[in-house]
Amino acid sequence: MDIVVSGHHCTISDAVREQVTERIATVERFRDRVQRVEVVFTANDTKGSPDKAVDAEITLRSRGPVVRAEASAEDKMQAFERAMDKLKAQLRKAADRRKRTKGLRGHEVANSFHEPHEVEQVDDEASQTQNIAGIEVTGDGPLVVKEKEFQAVPLTLAQALDEMELVGHDFFLYSCAETGKPSVVYRRRGYDYGVIRLALP
Repeated sequence: MDIVVSGHHCTISDAVREQVTERIATVERFRDRVQRVEVVFTANDTKGSPDKAVDAEITLRSRGPVVRAEASAEDKMQAFERAMDKLKAQLRKAADRRKRTKGLRGHEVANSFHEPHEVEQVDDEASQTQNIAGIEVTGDGPLVVKEKEFQAVPLTLAQALDEMELVGHDFFLYSCAETGKPSVVYRRRGYDYGVIRLALP
């Protein structure tokens, strides 16, 4: 198992690197066939928020889904330990979900649709139009766009649920292996999930 420790806007001492390597070795007890672990520390320029001075992000890469967890703290090791706790919790939760949802294909998964929000009209003369990531934004609207593109293979619903649990998100976008439709699975309450699929013309 390769372990890569790096830093953004900060240096990583040999002592921190050794501690991280020792702690990461325990991950193999929770997940088989881990091929590579990436740990990235990022120093933040925060004023008045010492508990967010350092971000730690841990990414597990294996033959299966990517597992990722991140946390913030005052120092590197504290942030790392918090991220490790999240990582282990995600692995345990994914394992529990697999036990509870055997035969998921035969179960009905709830769909949820939301009414569209009304858009406030803006005076054209007092506003400016910007192009952000291919989207025209009028005025100072609080729109922050972060673009990501991933290579993906079609997944079953059970596989998509696993991926969502392992990356620690509340939703997961995927292409349904059974229908070929773009789909989103999302967390509802407890162990309940919903799925939304797009019917393309």
